[in-house]
Amino acid sequence: MKILVTGATGKVGSRLAKRLAQRGDQVRALVRDPKRAEGLLEARIELAVGDLLDADSLVAAVRGVDSVVHCAAFFRGATPEQARAVNDLGSQHLARAALAASVRRFIFTSTGLVYGSNGGRLAREDDPCAPTAAYPVTKLAAECFLLAIEGLDARVLRLPFVYGDGDPHIEEAIAFLRRCPPSERMSIGHHADVAQAVTLLLDAPSPAHRIYNVVDDEAPELATLFASVGAPPPSGSDGERGYALLDGRRIREDLGFRPKFPRLADAIAAGA
Repeated sequence: MKILVTGATGKVGSRLAKRLAQRGDQVRALVRDPKRAEGLLEARIELAVGDLLDADSLVAAVRGVDSVVHCAAFFRGATPEQARAVNDLGSQHLARAALAASVRRFIFTSTGLVYGSNGGRLAREDDPCAPTAAYPVTKLAAECFLLAIEGLDARVLRLPFVYGDGDPHIEEAIAFLRRCPPSERMSIGHHADVAQAVTLLLDAPSPAHRIYNVVDDEAPELATLFASVGAPPPSGSDGERGYALLDGRRIREDLGFRPKFPRLADAIAAGA
């Protein structure tokens, strides 16, 4: 199929776009700066120059595509106003353009952070959400808009902490997790398994649900996560943050999702 991927120069989107191209899909990437997208061109991915903040620039990007996979987001370093502009209003602009272009399916990569802190319990897709930080607040607002828009087959994938494929995400996370308890656990997902979830949802004729958590089988302790990149365990001086752990049963039961890397140790053993 022909697929538009946004955020295709980012961590998740760049790896996803290349995997979709490798399986034979015609992939078009929405980019603001073509100079940052040389790796996409090498993977035979078409570029569409546009910006989520410029609704008119999205018309050509969605023209003729079967599905949209919306990965673009403003996360760390964003002010609340910037997060809302990109993550919420930008998603609205893209959804309206997709609706006008009769796009078959619109997949939105959201975040498990929308559940808020719940003491580390398993969070299911129908659980109430109570985020406080700007990033998950604006992602949840975009979810609500997308799921309410009539005539658009919008589906949501709530992602965990994503790692692997040469992504320095674990190293980057140490700075803001270093004072958490070493025994606190975090839901994770490998880039290969995020791509698997996306392709399953793209290919399913009529998925039973609108929202799916995506998560690997094991939520490692932060000490284990730190050790995977050679870092000492966190100090625990701030106490637990109580991150919600994602319950991944729905996507397994409905779409047949089976993680390629069920545990962090599996990805390490595979050099992935």
